[in-house]
Amino acid sequence: MAEVVNLNRFRKARRKAEKTSRSAKNRARHGRPKDQQERERRAKDTDDGALDGKRLNDDDPGEDESG
Repeated sequence: MAEVVNLNRFRKARRKAEKTSRSAKNRARHGRPKDQQERERRAKDTDDGALDGKRLNDDDPGEDESG
């Protein structure tokens, strides 16, 4: 004889799997939270500013040192 299956449990499991796959797609589509994006952008701007301040200025950037 066949095994008795609880259909409600099966439906819940299927809905949970669909929800999980949908949430994974949304996470990939929308990426990181805005506050994390903003924090990383500010850190990058700070780092870029520090590097720009230490950059050596050449009179002619296309000229080689060999002459």
